[in-house]
Amino acid sequence: MSPPVAPPGWSRWLVPPAALSVHLSIGQAYAWSVFKPPLESALGLSGTQSALPFQLGIVMLGLSAAFGGTLVERNGPRWAMTVALICFSSGFLLSALGAATEQYWLIVLGYGFVGGIGLGIGYISPVSTLIKWFPDRPGMATGIAIMGFGGGALIASPWSAQMLESFGSDSSGIALAFLVHGLTYAVFMTLGVLLVRVPRSEKPVEGAPSALAGPQVSARNAVRTPQFWCLWVVLCMNVTAGIGILEKAAPMITDFFADTSTPVTVSAAAGFVALLSAANMAGRIGWSSTSDLIGRKNIYRVYLGVGAAMYALIALFGDSSKPLFILCALVILSFYGGGFATVPAYLKDLFGAYQVGAIHGRLLTAWSTAGVLGPLIVNWIADRQEEAGKHGSSLYGLSFVIMIGLLVVGFVANELVRPVHVRHHIPAPRQEAADVQRQQSESA
Repeated sequence: MSPPVAPPGWSRWLVPPAALSVHLSIGQAYAWSVFKPPLESALGLSGTQSALPFQLGIVMLGLSAAFGGTLVERNGPRWAMTVALICFSSGFLLSALGAATEQYWLIVLGYGFVGGIGLGIGYISPVSTLIKWFPDRPGMATGIAIMGFGGGALIASPWSAQMLESFGSDSSGIALAFLVHGLTYAVFMTLGVLLVRVPRSEKPVEGAPSALAGPQVSARNAVRTPQFWCLWVVLCMNVTAGIGILEKAAPMITDFFADTSTPVTVSAAAGFVALLSAANMAGRIGWSSTSDLIGRKNIYRVYLGVGAAMYALIALFGDSSKPLFILCALVILSFYGGGFATVPAYLKDLFGAYQVGAIHGRLLTAWSTAGVLGPLIVNWIADRQEEAGKHGSSLYGLSFVIMIGLLVVGFVANELVRPVHVRHHIPAPRQEAADVQRQQSESA
């Protein structure tokens, strides 16, 4: 299923909304916690069990992006968005059946496995297309789309909570909420499928550089380069540091100020989580756009170096100043979002636009790793410290030192990134043949 080639005069600014329709939908994944308490009550689940659909969904995101990236490049963004639509919506419909029949394994299968495939394919579906439409501003273009993934929860969280309040939080109410999600997201994602176009030429904008100018590296060759694995480490360390705060944000700020004269209330902790989500979303467009001006390597120096400094400030002075704690956490979460949004453009700089979507998909295995590593570090150490009789900010001191160390490792890995050796480039005749074949398939 090849997308139609844009007609003469087609505005490239119609492509980001197409990408946003997919990313705002699959960004619902960050709002899964809304369903956790009702599921635990209705089906008699533990907290660990109720987290399983989300955890499996993130694992499948990384795996499906890695293994499906080449198919996305070969078949085009319309095919990828259609697959994402079918899997993501079907995941909700299966989950609705599971909730209605009180068969929890169907919820895990639907939301976690089937929906997780939709997450991965949908996440990478617009990347290479946006880069080809915006060769002059690839960081801004991918930032606009990936911003949607960070902002999806801002829509889904209150919407889901309102549905559960209206339908009820028993198994039938949860099933109805899942059903509405599946049908609504199917309609919304269809807009992206119908709207997406590919450029007619390598230069969609007068005076802009060609998206396929310069050395090009295939996905198969890219994973054999040290640059790919340096970026894998960079992304993994940056995500680990951000998700370490994001996953435990509410109890963390409560613990930090529990022994002070101004303890944090439950509602204030919830507000802090909302602020972090906003910083995550803003960082995706703000920092990625900045990378177009100062360069990808320099922006990751900011993410990793300044991020380490923010962690150090929280560890040393966080429990004595609530504004300082909140400010540092917001900066770290903006770097977390910015790292996701900037990495496709970084890959394009190093490997070219030829198979950047497939390369991006393989790199997202770093996200799957960090999604396990970050929460494990913070939660495991906090539990051990509590068993040792510590409380308050003392529960997190060692975790923050480890996070600083990981960010330093990422900083060093970023410094080791160099231009890709010519032996990994696609030979010019082969590259030209590949471009002709791509253009023919897009025009079919």
